[in-house]
Amino acid sequence: MKLVIALVVLVVGSLLFHYWSPWWFTPLASNWHTVDTTVDITLYITGAVFVLVNLFMAWAIYRYRHRPDRRAHYEPENKRLETWLTVVTSVGVAAMLAPGLVVWADFTRVPEEADHVEVVGEQWQWSYRFPGADGVLGEVASRHVGPDNPFGMSPADPAGADDILVSSNELHLPIDRPVKLLLRSKDVLHNFAVPQFRVKMDLVPGSVSYVWFTPTRTGRFDVLCMELCGIAHYAMRGKVMVDTQEDFERWLSSQSTWADISSQPAGDPAAGQQLYATCSACHGAEGQGNSAMNSPALAGLEPWYIQRQLRYYQQGIRGAHEKDELGKQMAAMAATVGTETALRDISAYIASLPAADSSASVDGDPRRGAAHYNTCGACHGVRGQGNYALQAPRLAGQQDWYLKRQLENFRHGIRGAHSEDNYGHQMVLMARSLQNEQSINDLLAYLNTL
Repeated sequence: MKLVIALVVLVVGSLLFHYWSPWWFTPLASNWHTVDTTVDITLYITGAVFVLVNLFMAWAIYRYRHRPDRRAHYEPENKRLETWLTVVTSVGVAAMLAPGLVVWADFTRVPEEADHVEVVGEQWQWSYRFPGADGVLGEVASRHVGPDNPFGMSPADPAGADDILVSSNELHLPIDRPVKLLLRSKDVLHNFAVPQFRVKMDLVPGSVSYVWFTPTRTGRFDVLCMELCGIAHYAMRGKVMVDTQEDFERWLSSQSTWADISSQPAGDPAAGQQLYATCSACHGAEGQGNSAMNSPALAGLEPWYIQRQLRYYQQGIRGAHEKDELGKQMAAMAATVGTETALRDISAYIASLPAADSSASVDGDPRRGAAHYNTCGACHGVRGQGNYALQAPRLAGQQDWYLKRQLENFRHGIRGAHSEDNYGHQMVLMARSLQNEQSINDLLAYLNTL
């Protein structure tokens, strides 16, 4: 009887949990209501089988329980019962598969009028590419990818000149217009998923997959990577903003084309040296840093990282938190670098400075720190050399007191909390994996050995 009661409680509890559960589908925001219908059909069929099978088991256990005065009848085969079960099971399986096949046929049949947008996945970011006025996306290839060409645009294809490149995790789309997303990966297997749109598809290196949908309501929706793509997989997030047609066109017109980006001249170190005169008052004539001024070393940092940080200060992404007093000072100084040309020039000069040696100021165990650094090394390199592909700056040679302050700022939300600081969001999660101050000191002690 205990087993009978357990089976009945299992069925009743499952039904009550289903009807009272707070976990339901997110509100639908695309044309794919048929996906929900298919899932519902599957749930109803499997739910009915679950209830009937478990109740039958409970009845059979009770009805045919052991009794001293009754002997079991042995019947190894029953063709009538087997035929009946085979037919019913086949009908049930067909009822579950048929709607899915119909929806999949629609899922792969893209409307001719659909807009085309490319989605590029990489550890651990999303970026997007729109066709320009010609309506054609230019050719791309992984061999062209570099600091000045993150999308891998082919210089030999003129069709790509007007392509609009969005180096951001935020994708804007117009409402009530079908769109075909062309999915491409630059490194490993990723998966593009927007739960509210009911779309989900793998990005396979070396090939281009796709999904299509029509956004049906404006709003902000989450983009998730639903494939285990590496150590920071859970931090690979983005946003889809569904706008009115007017708002979408306004946003799209503010983005840069490949022609705009590729025509920018390289930074001039000579011009940057003159601009650096102001910076040298705190950071030192050779960019060696000055702990008395709370100014970190700049020499040895990559130009792309210097430019990004200066832009962050200028845009209020960094240095705007009320507790970041030093960041506020730096934001005021960054504002004096007024043009993109100046940004490139000053970063080119800083990159030309030889990296300076730094002395240790923390007391930690390098052996324990090496274990902590296994996580950091996935982005920053096994020797702390930095990695442009993952947008991770050089750590080797940087002063430990500055790195410690930044880790604490990430842990406390002083840095990395801004909605547009995509890399900062990931660093917040990584910094909080360090359990205490001693863990930080051990990590920094190991970095001092690199």
